[in-house]
Amino acid sequence: MFSRNLIAAAIALAFAGQAPAQDAELAKIREEIKQMKDGYERRIQSLEKRLAEAEAKAGKAEASATKAEAAAQASQSRPASESTFNPAVSLILQGTYASTSQDPNTFRITGFVPSGGEVGPPKRSFGLAETELTFSANIDPYFRGVVIAALTPENEAEVEEAYFQTLALPRGFTLKGGRFLSGIGYQNEIHQHAWDFQDAPLPYKAFLGGRLRQEGVQLRWVAPTPIFLELGAEIASGDQFPGADRNKNGVGGSSLFAHLGGDIGASTAWRTGLSYLRTTPQNRAYDSDVDSLGMPVINSFTGNSKMWVADAVLKWAPNGNSTVTHFKLQGEYFRRKENGQLTYDDSAGSVIFGPVTGAFDSRQSGWYLQGVYQFMPRWRAGYRYDRLNFGTVNNGIAQNGLGPVAADFSVLAPHSPTRDTLMLDWSPTEFSRLRFQLASDKSRIGLTDHQFFVQYIYSLGAHGGHKF
Repeated sequence: MFSRNLIAAAIALAFAGQAPAQDAELAKIREEIKQMKDGYERRIQSLEKRLAEAEAKAGKAEASATKAEAAAQASQSRPASESTFNPAVSLILQGTYASTSQDPNTFRITGFVPSGGEVGPPKRSFGLAETELTFSANIDPYFRGVVIAALTPENEAEVEEAYFQTLALPRGFTLKGGRFLSGIGYQNEIHQHAWDFQDAPLPYKAFLGGRLRQEGVQLRWVAPTPIFLELGAEIASGDQFPGADRNKNGVGGSSLFAHLGGDIGASTAWRTGLSYLRTTPQNRAYDSDVDSLGMPVINSFTGNSKMWVADAVLKWAPNGNSTVTHFKLQGEYFRRKENGQLTYDDSAGSVIFGPVTGAFDSRQSGWYLQGVYQFMPRWRAGYRYDRLNFGTVNNGIAQNGLGPVAADFSVLAPHSPTRDTLMLDWSPTEFSRLRFQLASDKSRIGLTDHQFFVQYIYSLGAHGGHKF
């Protein structure tokens, strides 16, 4: 009996000792649960606060965007100030001193049909060159307008360019319309004051009358490629040489061009191009010939004129910095084919022959290559070689004995002109330049014209940057 009571007491005592331990463990677990709940609540509160702040900021941003859009619309509807739409204005002032061994008034390129616009050497002694006045401005967010007026040494004013250009076409397209310098070749789009020599290369004078201006529309596309790739097309009235005023509806001339360029390392850049020009001149006349009695003759051509132009430019400057020294190599090749009818008419003179018409076909070419080196800051020296190849000219009137003979077409006498040109110029700033130029010009058959020019170029006002 005593043993049973003793065992029961021992068991009760054992359970009594475990109770405090279990209570402590439970209290610890409860505390951990409470801490976890408090932590989650704090995190939830923090996330809710961040959400509220983000929603508030989003609301402010939306309100600001709405306000900005309204301001933009208001700014488009009326100018913010009186000077908002004032265009940028610039003036290029040029002049020359010229000394030539041949009379500039008798300049012509023998062996090639005159364009009527060949620019020969400037007049002897002192004289003004072309003065260029430019107005340009963004018309609105979609269009830009440019007008360039030229004041000639003969005290005449002409519109050199007047065009609109789009600003917001998608996918790299740009549309230009009005009167503009064509995108064919390389130098054609460069204005005369930005040339590296005082005058244009012989191929430009013989095949384009100095340079080609189009009156029509031009579309360009710059591809989204790692290297520069540009494609372009033009349709125009075709009234500029090698075309002529047809006085007809529709398109009188068209052209296509492609340009490809890129970099070679950090110091060298290049660009190449290929262009095609087609025109359909009608009664494209010239009056440089005389008959056997020395009386004036009018010749006119009607038919097709097609021309290819290949160009290439290479520029080098140490690490791309051209301020101290740099070099530029530039060249172009022209090849023209014309076929149609040529009319010989001396009825305005001696009336030896009335109007006589015969087949006319020509295949002629020309090229130039020039290099310009800036050997120290502000000073450059350059050399250019020009050449025209007479090629083949089939004059049906002279060959078929229809009256006039080959001697009556003195302008088309077989001749392949050449010219060598040296230049040295000094540019105190980007707004002024003084140039000295020597040339040996064999454009006229049997004659060499030794030329010396001094040229000054000054830029006044806001003038845009030039092309590559």
